[in-house]
Amino acid sequence: MRSFGLRFRCLCVYTITLILVWIASAVAQSPTTITFRDSRSEIVELLQNGRELEQQRRWVDAFAHYEQAVRRYPDDGALQQRFNNVRLHYDLERRYADRSFLTTALPLSAEQAFDLYNRALLKIEENYVDVPQWKRLVVQGATNFELALDEPVFVQWNIRPKNRIAIEAFCRELQIAIRSRDIRNRVEADNVVAAVARLAEERLAIAPTAVVFEFLCGAISTLDPYSSYLTPNQLNASYAQIEGNYVGLGFDLDVQHDELVVQQVLHNSPAEEAGIRVDDRIFAIDHRRIKDLTADQIDNLLRGPEGKMVTLSVAARDRTPRDISVCFRRIETPSIRQINIVDSQSGIGYFKLTSFQRTTAHELDVALWQLYREGMKSLIIDMRGNGGGSLISAVEVVDRFIDRGVIVSTRGRIAQENLVYSAHEQAKWQTPLVLMIDQDTASAAEIVAGAIRDHHRGTIVGTRSFGKGTVQLFFPLEGTNAGIRLTIAKFYSPNGQPFSHIGVEPDIAIWTVARPINGVRPDDTDATMGAALQTARNLGQPFQSSYVR
Repeated sequence: MRSFGLRFRCLCVYTITLILVWIASAVAQSPTTITFRDSRSEIVELLQNGRELEQQRRWVDAFAHYEQAVRRYPDDGALQQRFNNVRLHYDLERRYADRSFLTTALPLSAEQAFDLYNRALLKIEENYVDVPQWKRLVVQGATNFELALDEPVFVQWNIRPKNRIAIEAFCRELQIAIRSRDIRNRVEADNVVAAVARLAEERLAIAPTAVVFEFLCGAISTLDPYSSYLTPNQLNASYAQIEGNYVGLGFDLDVQHDELVVQQVLHNSPAEEAGIRVDDRIFAIDHRRIKDLTADQIDNLLRGPEGKMVTLSVAARDRTPRDISVCFRRIETPSIRQINIVDSQSGIGYFKLTSFQRTTAHELDVALWQLYREGMKSLIIDMRGNGGGSLISAVEVVDRFIDRGVIVSTRGRIAQENLVYSAHEQAKWQTPLVLMIDQDTASAAEIVAGAIRDHHRGTIVGTRSFGKGTVQLFFPLEGTNAGIRLTIAKFYSPNGQPFSHIGVEPDIAIWTVARPINGVRPDDTDATMGAALQTARNLGQPFQSSYVR
């Protein structure tokens, strides 16, 4: 759930400093683990580096830092606590940089805000994967509100000039009021938040609506890392990602040295038609310099309704910038790219599967038949960096290759979320498979990798996947254009194995000191691709590509 439709991505590029490829054969083997340093000392260093980012109020960087740290050490409580704290700052900064929040949420009346909070809690009560701990939700909401009182952007929008003594006195009063209350159900949570909102209005002259939203966002974000409040822009972008289309300009961008570098330009997109090419630099948007903008401000400037014009200051490498006017329009985004035969002698087909959306199954059929006609004898599916998407689309992908048995099962608190998805006994592709995964392969992509692994249908090459084993659903909040994303179930592999904090281990492990460059093209300089090619050559020799009816 990383790309929110407008195709702006803030990526970190690393150099691969050392690569160790371990391949004994194409047969599944246990990966080798190599430890270089004491984990405790590394955790201490991670905490120190994170604290420095927090002190500088670099919430975007701090969020990314702790997210990676928690992924590396999921059982460390100190890292998890810092990540949860930073996430509150990060989310607040994003909300107040989002025009759709400022124009639709803050203008609500107190009554409307209380009603919204009540409906959000009702959706949690009815749908969340675990039984809600109501006092914890309110306490976390109070924590979020206290943090907001120290955030300049919140103060600027909501608080008339007040001295720190008054704010600190209010926070002490708030803590006492929350601790002394028994909060055992949704109604009692509503009553406490209403009382706090009235107290904040009396003591600090803050509009109750602003208070309620901090309690709402804090409550949802404490449920788990994937549940959250979604502004209208965020909700629309999430839907667009699943649908496979969005209103935008049609390029992927990477932040480098106070510039936006074009990483990819979609065919027939407004960006391509305006003459923007890969590796072009963007120095300003609507005459505002990139170096003076935050990531969220860039994100907002690169959003817009169909027909809106935006002016970009663009230059090829070492050229003088030129101003280009580009018009926003709806763009279809493929989830399968780079379809080709990468080894004609061995008949090895390849494509990159970037996400799972409504169109993925159809795109897969088109790609498979194209490669079949070109002489495919074995197939490499590159799912590195695939952050997931639609569970149903992932099931449809697996169903193209497995003729019987369970693909994935889900289990939730509500009976209707306890489901088993199985393969259909119909025409199947028998082509030998190699799947490439990495630490950013997550969610629906792990469903595919787990099913291929458990059914011994192919060989998995790369590094252990992310380990996100939960299902989220979007719930619009009636009367607004916003919504919430809630975890409704956990999913399990055909063998009944969970994915959360575990992921999928590759059959052939590719170990690297540094993180591979995102979006690398398939060639023999890419260690994972090189291993996948050799595996496919071994798998493809005894077989001919086949489609069994």
